[in-house]
Amino acid sequence: MNPICTQVKVRVPATSANLGSGFDTVGLALDYHDELTFTLNPDPSDGVAHVFIHGEGEDTLPRDETHLVVSTFRRACATFGLGRLGFTLEATNNIPQARGMGSSAEAIVAGIAAAAAFAQPGDLNRPAIFDMAAQIEGHPDNVAPAVFGGLTVSWDFATAEGVGSVAIPGGEPLHGGFHTVNYPVDPAITAAVFVPDYELSTEKARQALPKELPHKDAVYNVSRVGLLPAAMNPVVLAQAAAQGGADALGGDVAMSGAGAAGDGSGFSVGSGSGAGAIAGIAGAGTAAAAANAPVTAAAFASAASQANALLFTATQDRLHQPYRAPLMPPSTELIALFRSKGYAAAVSGAGPCVLVLHYGDAREAIDQVAVNQLASGHWRVLHLPINTAGVEIERR
Repeated sequence: MNPICTQVKVRVPATSANLGSGFDTVGLALDYHDELTFTLNPDPSDGVAHVFIHGEGEDTLPRDETHLVVSTFRRACATFGLGRLGFTLEATNNIPQARGMGSSAEAIVAGIAAAAAFAQPGDLNRPAIFDMAAQIEGHPDNVAPAVFGGLTVSWDFATAEGVGSVAIPGGEPLHGGFHTVNYPVDPAITAAVFVPDYELSTEKARQALPKELPHKDAVYNVSRVGLLPAAMNPVVLAQAAAQGGADALGGDVAMSGAGAAGDGSGFSVGSGSGAGAIAGIAGAGTAAAAANAPVTAAAFASAASQANALLFTATQDRLHQPYRAPLMPPSTELIALFRSKGYAAAVSGAGPCVLVLHYGDAREAIDQVAVNQLASGHWRVLHLPINTAGVEIERR
């Protein structure tokens, strides 16, 4: 098969996996990209790859066939019937390497998307790209949001009976392998990512995990991860605001900016998260009320506080962060500091980046919490919207 174009530009977003409670399952795309241009050589049949890297990793990443983008592109080209193409890769890397922001998932998705764009006209076949990327990466939590954007929950389906697929009444068979679903995310949610000046390999972080866990800790995380899609859904804030905020919800929670004592997540942090109010916001109002009721600024602010309380609870964890904490003391301390102030903070992926999720523009307040860390020169912060597009391509 011959390529259908001579150049493909690919943009892949950074991603944050786990979000506290959703270990190896939940991922979120962030509006921060690596941009890669694949240009076929004048004679593509020469099979030679020329690699140029700018930005993150320019002093450390390989410039030969061992580069993850190149090796993945080769593998995908073979799958799509393109053979061994000669090309020039120009990579502008913004996503930090080995920090927990999905740099390896980005590289894999970029290589597959580029090969698909050279091979097939029209829109990308995102499910096929996801399937191939998850197989290469070995887990789907970062590649899913990199492909689809937004908030994703992914899993590796295997039947208890050991068969390859299960017939679903009235539908297509459910096959084994990786699957994902995509959830809407309220555009009012912003992410602050604190990037330290040290690295931590995913392999080393995985080695710190125990082989067995207490049953009560598994139950704890299951209850929290079930909250994540609800906590980030646009309906939550809209309905709460339309109902008049905390007064209408029958409770009040002082979360962001007002911590107390111990959230049980393995960090030394603050207290009560107002279970009554949280239950209220989860079921507050109706879609009609959210659409038609006038919303005052005070009601909106109060509703945002309740939504932040949901985020705070949903990001609690006992499965992985406590065990990895000794590998990244500065990150652990920063998370504990944020959670003591009521912010939904968690390790981003395997770390050591720290992710803080918040409803509304809280840049100044968030930066003030970490003022000493930022002043030290060992940390920088990225304030990012949530990406909803996933991987993007442009053919020429």
